[in-house]
Amino acid sequence: MTGSRLRPYPIMIRDIVIVCHPVNVCVPVNHKVTLSVRAEGSGILNYQWFTDDKKELCGGTQADLTIKAKKTQLYVCRVNDNFCNCVFSDWVKVKVLDIDKSGLPVQWQGEPHIAVNPKPQTVQQGAKLLLCCVAFGNPAPYYQWYRNGQLLQDKTSDTLQIDHVTAEHGGSYLCSVSNVLEETWTEPVDVDIVQNDQLPRAVPTATDKVALLIGNLNYLNHPGLMAPVMDVHKLANLLQQLGFRVVSLLDLTREEMLAAIDKFIQLLDRGVYGLFYYAGHGYERAGRNYLVAVDAPQPYRPENCVCVQRIMLSMQQRRTALSIILLDTCRKWYNQDCIPSAIMPLRPSGNTVYGYATCEDAEAFEVQDGGKSTGIFTKYLNKHILQSEKVTHVLEKVSEDLGRDPLVTGKQAVEIKHTLKEPRSLVDPVRTTGHTRELHLRDACWRQANELPRKKRLMFLCGVEVEVSFSALFSNVLVAFATVKTTGARTQDCSITLSSIPLLEDTFSGPGRSEEMDTLLFKTSDNPDCTLRLCALQKLKESLVIKVDLHYTHTESKLRLTESQQVAIGKPLVASCKLYKHTATAYKQEGASVQTMSNISNSKPPLHQTLAGPCRPFTRKAECAAKVAVTRSNEPEENDENELQDFTFGY
Repeated sequence: MTGSRLRPYPIMIRDIVIVCHPVNVCVPVNHKVTLSVRAEGSGILNYQWFTDDKKELCGGTQADLTIKAKKTQLYVCRVNDNFCNCVFSDWVKVKVLDIDKSGLPVQWQGEPHIAVNPKPQTVQQGAKLLLCCVAFGNPAPYYQWYRNGQLLQDKTSDTLQIDHVTAEHGGSYLCSVSNVLEETWTEPVDVDIVQNDQLPRAVPTATDKVALLIGNLNYLNHPGLMAPVMDVHKLANLLQQLGFRVVSLLDLTREEMLAAIDKFIQLLDRGVYGLFYYAGHGYERAGRNYLVAVDAPQPYRPENCVCVQRIMLSMQQRRTALSIILLDTCRKWYNQDCIPSAIMPLRPSGNTVYGYATCEDAEAFEVQDGGKSTGIFTKYLNKHILQSEKVTHVLEKVSEDLGRDPLVTGKQAVEIKHTLKEPRSLVDPVRTTGHTRELHLRDACWRQANELPRKKRLMFLCGVEVEVSFSALFSNVLVAFATVKTTGARTQDCSITLSSIPLLEDTFSGPGRSEEMDTLLFKTSDNPDCTLRLCALQKLKESLVIKVDLHYTHTESKLRLTESQQVAIGKPLVASCKLYKHTATAYKQEGASVQTMSNISNSKPPLHQTLAGPCRPFTRKAECAAKVAVTRSNEPEENDENELQDFTFGY
């Protein structure tokens, strides 16, 4: 019998073949991306993803790799089997763009989405032309440029560059952006090629515009003022029309002023336009300008006030493109022996502007006319501020108008000091390209100081529905409105009263104070049944609660009844910034010592009242109680800005 031997069946080992490689993508920062590879081979296939720094990705052991894109990076996948065979996929790029993605659809599927369109240009003949188009896409989009409808060979990247343009390069350009999902087009843009003498001057731009407005009027130890309410409110509205992020505050103590200025300085950055405005009492001493806080004693000292030149120094240290300080305040000399100042630029960067309501050793006036109060300087500033002219030209027009005003002829004259080296204007456009990260941080900080509580609807047991809404007159003055929306079947003669917990004093409710504030109220609401004005929000240390008391008559019992509900609104507007936590570094004693006057009354001075006649100006000078003895020292007579370099601005 012949035996037979079983022969082993040969195993066919196939090479690993990648049938689908991952693809390049272009996405916004923090977008979730899935890279995929598909391969065929013998047995079980294993996967390992790597980045361009040759590091294995922890957890990247599947055919699909899902990541949260943080930065632009290259990726590759190794595929191996159990027979010591391996292959690598193509390298792919995950391009991450930290730019505005506000227009990106919520359910974006990867179709091309143009984030940056090319801009029209006027280019000098022989210069370089650069057009840019940036689009998100998964897969990454392809680009194709056209001029006057004709395809441009080899112009297939997101940037079109022509190094030496000639007249034939002028025309209308657009770009096609496509991937396997869709094709889209940019808007056509015109490129004009001009000779040297035809090239228009580049328009200056800002990366952002930020303004802090402070109005002090309810002084503890100095005469009260009327006009800062209307002045700050109207100027804030005009600046918002010019694209400024505005924070407007009334009645700040020195510590609160320093804290607000600290927050303002933090919002500034390279390329930003910063504007600081102050209306209230002030004075000048040894070439320095001082703003009098509402809690400044009588007599005042420099350490009780805020130095203007230190604010400007802090603004310039943030490398702003334009720093403006506008002061509607007196400049009477505190030290009558000091000589006029010569305020020089703090550093060679320039682009600083001081606009003073009055000249040195002179007073600034406010006027009440027809029931409205206004600082005369701010009256004309508001008249011209929207004009598209160089900021110093605007101030010159203000100066000319004020000079023709018979109320202050020979008493008040505008003074302008500047180091402008470029024709910058308050209407200059904002361009955020390359600054979006700083813009987002600034936007979050600004919104914190301007966020209003949401509207609330309250349903009472009696069937009455009341709506509570809110409006900001200033960043530290909130108004609550209550309106009866529906009445119950058994209620009549409904009325509402509002109160706050904790109780916030309405500092504008006294005689002569409330009328102008009320005019602002009635412009912002549609006939509410009750209003509550909440002032000095910067002092709020706990969450705010609005108590709503509904009073009504029961139609059957004829009894007058009351029901109450509460609305918690947290820390609205500037209260969320916690200015009360600010601890300022004490000002260094500057120059001469000041002797304290004895037997000075601590009672609150009266508010300026309108005298007989249709219109009469009042000074914004915070007067000392008596002549103060001054000892001369070795302090520089002029504004020694070198000394300011060693000053810590309390933050």
